[in-house]
Amino acid sequence: MVRPVTRRRLIAAAGIAGTSALAGCIGEDAEDGEGNGNGNGDGDGEDPEEAQAEEGGEVLSLHAGGTEGTYYPLAGDMKTIVEDHTSHGIQVQSTGASVENAASLGREDAELALVQNDITYFAYNGVELDQFEGEPLDNIRGIASLYPETIHLVTQADSGIESVEDLEGATINTGDLGSGTQVNALQILESAGIEDFDEQNTDFGTAADQIADGDVDAAITVGGYPLGAIEDLATTQDINFVQIDGDVRDQLLEDAEWLAEDTIPGGTYDGVEDDVETISVQAMLATHDGVDETVVEEVTAAMFDNVDQFTTQSEFIDLETSQEAMPIELHPGAQAYFEGTDVDLEGGGGDEPADGNESEDGNESEDG
Repeated sequence: MVRPVTRRRLIAAAGIAGTSALAGCIGEDAEDGEGNGNGNGDGDGEDPEEAQAEEGGEVLSLHAGGTEGTYYPLAGDMKTIVEDHTSHGIQVQSTGASVENAASLGREDAELALVQNDITYFAYNGVELDQFEGEPLDNIRGIASLYPETIHLVTQADSGIESVEDLEGATINTGDLGSGTQVNALQILESAGIEDFDEQNTDFGTAADQIADGDVDAAITVGGYPLGAIEDLATTQDINFVQIDGDVRDQLLEDAEWLAEDTIPGGTYDGVEDDVETISVQAMLATHDGVDETVVEEVTAAMFDNVDQFTTQSEFIDLETSQEAMPIELHPGAQAYFEGTDVDLEGGGGDEPADGNESEDGNESEDG
């Protein structure tokens, strides 16, 4: 069941209309493990030492993202929390992130994976992306929504690019080929009517280097802020973020219902003191139906009974919002855990704040 959105206003993916123009944009097969992520860095294979399980536990493979993005350190938090509070071990693997990770779950090559909610929906239903078109991965199951993944449209400060419309004729890094970031980037350009541009496709770190060297005019990246590669860039270069707002944002929200309004608070990156209006998707934890129900319930309980132990995206990960914008069926183990809490599995993440604001700590309050 798809859960409607409350606090973060992400629209449940069951209503996705999609745009057919994106269907041919994905170039590489999700099984090759190269550049098929959501832009959370590149899968460089540098992973922790082999995980160990205690007696009665299992070693679970958790597919994350590249080491320069948000997924990888978040997966490290999950590893620590689960191993501290259960008998299970977590083997974190760096990957190309969302598209690759969804494919890995479909093949049951991983027990857990971090994935964008839109990519999860596409994979589960076999739509939109060439890798999944007509071949739904209907064994994928949801565990929890985690945090908004914010779209950053970055340029050099003196680029002269002040709006999305100014990207006509520009050289733009849209993220790894076949990635969730590329899907989002091309949707932005299409909705803004940008038809003439030179597309470059690399991981986050290389995109940041290209901005620094002047090899591209703009880069579009997706991840929880502050995003490491852009944070590093801002310490050595004067950068500018192009706002995604006004008519362009309205059109995007109409064209792609998995997107939501978002704001990068001023001061998040060196030299960028004003708030930046933009959009976001949602990061989620997923699994597949072959994973034991008790194991998933124990992993879910460890995480959401100990949310104070997260160090990455800790402002957003909480029980109240754990089912917002859940685009696919829940795993029975996750279902069993959440049924024992106050989370409303029919209506999404829980009660609205009493004062009517979106959140005390969420994106809508612009302090996250």
